[in-house]
Amino acid sequence: MDRRWGPTNRPMGNDWVSVDLGLISIFFATILSQNRRRRHRLQSLLIAPWALAVCAMAPALVSAAAPPAGVKTVGVRTVFTGDVINGKKVVSSLNIDDLEPGRKHLLYFQGVQMATGQYWYVSVIVAKGIRPGKRLTLTSGVHGDEMSSVHTVRSIMGRLNPAEMTGTVMAVLDIARPAMESMQRRWPSMGRGLELTDMNREWPGNEQGLGAASRQAGLVFNRLLRPNTDLAIDFHTGTTGLDAAAFHIGDMRIPEVKTMMMLYPVPLIWDNPLYPSVLHNAFIKAGIPCFTPEIGAARRLDLEAIPLFVEGTLNVLKHYGVIPGVIGHTAIDANVLIGQNAYSVVSTRGGFIEWLVKMSDNVTAGQKLAIQRNAFGEVLAEYRSPVQGRIAGMRSDATTEPGNVLMFILSTSGSDSGAVPYGE
Repeated sequence: MDRRWGPTNRPMGNDWVSVDLGLISIFFATILSQNRRRRHRLQSLLIAPWALAVCAMAPALVSAAAPPAGVKTVGVRTVFTGDVINGKKVVSSLNIDDLEPGRKHLLYFQGVQMATGQYWYVSVIVAKGIRPGKRLTLTSGVHGDEMSSVHTVRSIMGRLNPAEMTGTVMAVLDIARPAMESMQRRWPSMGRGLELTDMNREWPGNEQGLGAASRQAGLVFNRLLRPNTDLAIDFHTGTTGLDAAAFHIGDMRIPEVKTMMMLYPVPLIWDNPLYPSVLHNAFIKAGIPCFTPEIGAARRLDLEAIPLFVEGTLNVLKHYGVIPGVIGHTAIDANVLIGQNAYSVVSTRGGFIEWLVKMSDNVTAGQKLAIQRNAFGEVLAEYRSPVQGRIAGMRSDATTEPGNVLMFILSTSGSDSGAVPYGE
């Protein structure tokens, strides 16, 4: 419906209510702008009752506002497509209230279509407790080369007994399916030839958006994640060519995010919200506290880091009363360093890298970190730390081109040396 009322499209019938209310809102906005000191009081006295009145009359208004195209609101229902894959039913939307309590449910979520008209299916496990309670969602596989994230979530779900649970835990394991099929970070699509899209720059997505990755994000977020979640954890790892330490990324200004991150026996936290378009910020914008654990190296199972994140997630579930038990090791036991800043060491030349330090080492400003040589063995460059801090990421390939991130360092302080901030 066109809501730009004019001489040729004046409202009819019950639509006059919308127009009059709109004029009233403009009048109140004018009053507010003329007297800033009375702004908040007027808002509470005038705007709030007006808004309540609109809500009360909304069902009767012919021109009631509709949600944006492709966006689901409260009341999402479970829709079974009728397909069964490997013995698991397929859903195109899910409401966990429709599932039987006291058991685990293994499902496939029908995502975006491929170029051949088939669908990308996402693996979903729902452990629904015998009693209602908090609903936690664990996501992994937003990047296709991050195998430890999937293994961690799968390990957590294997430890849950729904008959002893209060609340629900939903695991969504392989969100970027085509990227996982080729074990690469980015989603491959065929829009204009082969294109690679970082799906963790697409959230909350758009079911009618440009590109398959955006549509996949929109479908998953609107029909699966958002309607079924009170708290969320989006698991990741380092990426191909750049290993990561065990650490968290999250905004500690949000009390529940801080609480969750501190329940992990993980030695590093990057206190930073990152980009608006990452999945954990889409959750936060929807009013759902979320953060991102980073579980070591990409492409392989980091068997030293994974147990830390399994224990930490079980601590979170115990803290919120979802499962019984005593909370285990936490960030205090890990002597956690909380850094507000991350700085990159960037290659200036192409060549072979020889490291003089290792992952999670503490370093000082000016400390030599690496030597770079050419094929003849001649030294091309030396790299030094721009700050005091702890190493959180290191290039895993022995060679590099100019401009690659060789390392990033978490620091509790700023840099006076013109260091390059790390951009994840």
